[in-house]
Amino acid sequence: MKKLLSGKLHIISLGCSKNLIDSEVMGGLARASGMTTAERPQDADVVLVNTCGFIGPAKEESLEVILELAEIKKRRGRDLKLIVAGCLAQRYGKALSADIPEADLWIGTGEVGRIAGHLQTLQTPGPGPKVKVSRPDFLMTARHERILPSGAATAYLKISDGCSNRCSYCAIPSIRGRARSRRPEDIAREAENLVARGIREIILIGQDTTAYGKDLKSRPALSGLLTDLSAIPGLRWLRLLYAHPAHITPDVLEAMAGRENICRYLDLPVQHIDDAILHAMNRRVDSQSIRDIIRQARGRMPDLALRTSLIVGFPGETPKRFERLLDFVRETRFDHLGVFTYSREEDTPAANRPSRISEKEKERRRDAIMSEQADISHAVNQTLIRSVQEVLIEGISDRPDFAWIGRCRRQAPDVDGITYLKNGPVSPGDFVRCRITGADHYDLFGEILFDNCEKMKL
Repeated sequence: MKKLLSGKLHIISLGCSKNLIDSEVMGGLARASGMTTAERPQDADVVLVNTCGFIGPAKEESLEVILELAEIKKRRGRDLKLIVAGCLAQRYGKALSADIPEADLWIGTGEVGRIAGHLQTLQTPGPGPKVKVSRPDFLMTARHERILPSGAATAYLKISDGCSNRCSYCAIPSIRGRARSRRPEDIAREAENLVARGIREIILIGQDTTAYGKDLKSRPALSGLLTDLSAIPGLRWLRLLYAHPAHITPDVLEAMAGRENICRYLDLPVQHIDDAILHAMNRRVDSQSIRDIIRQARGRMPDLALRTSLIVGFPGETPKRFERLLDFVRETRFDHLGVFTYSREEDTPAANRPSRISEKEKERRRDAIMSEQADISHAVNQTLIRSVQEVLIEGISDRPDFAWIGRCRRQAPDVDGITYLKNGPVSPGDFVRCRITGADHYDLFGEILFDNCEKMKL
């Protein structure tokens, strides 16, 4: 690619792992066009903040960061350019551009692949478009080389983008567009490229990974994709996130159970268990089906780590319906669990539903579930003491009594706990076996085993 650009770019990525990949792609395209990266916004010629606009707290965080960058720009002057990208820009860019004039450009989620052209526009004298929000139809391919953190052993891989589920509370279809799956051969090519770059754990993501392939004429199956990717030489762990309970099928569970390097870890965001609430949410699954899926998954994989996410305070969630959800948490005993309070999002069907649930009551319900889950997580972790776990070393611990931090197969990055380890010497990116010697509510503690060549560095 002809080098057209100059200067340094600093990218701030907010929100989810899907957004992170967009940031990595934009960084790769900017680098291929001639720009270099800056570690701090103060040292950059262009700062790009890739925003989240999913729910209220995420929008607030994005606005706070934009305003902080606007202050930096005021101190620096006109030589610093500020681009606001991503979901918030897609959803509100036209309205916000007048309120935050310090931002030079607002670009939506459909503009990721055209970032080099937008950067070129900023480097060209004269006025240009202030807001560029197009149809959200961008879909990356293996040709997009991403900027990854130096020495990273883990990377996300987006197998699809957008969503066609139309859950009544969710604005993602209008922000990200309809569901669009990548072709399996393209996904495999990117996975091979990531492994060649030193990645040893690949985490498959999408708005709904279990809807993968349904929009393609060849109708590739997620189970086949899992099996094919797990056969890539050098790939140590393969992990699946965002599995919608309405779409997960027995063949996916069989593929997970049948391959040693597919982590026995299932992220199954059920959101609720009351049938009336599930119907109002347009989740297209009922409580019995959710329970059946969980029973089938644990039956095929007794060592499965099960994660879910829930929403409390949805319109119509009476005290009785909330208690039904709390009882479900007690009965199911998830290994990992996250709770969101319902956020009323304009232009969604649920926004028009009457609700008498106060923010204070939503927080109380969230705290009640998280308190229950803390006890469950602690009890589950206690059963792991004296077990031997494979752990990926991620870095140096901040605790004086443990040298390293890492994750075992049952821990996903950012959302679950970590494993603290004694002994050494090891390095980030190493796989080691350790014996678990202690556990608290969310984290594990262990000692690295070195007998019988049990250090497993690739």
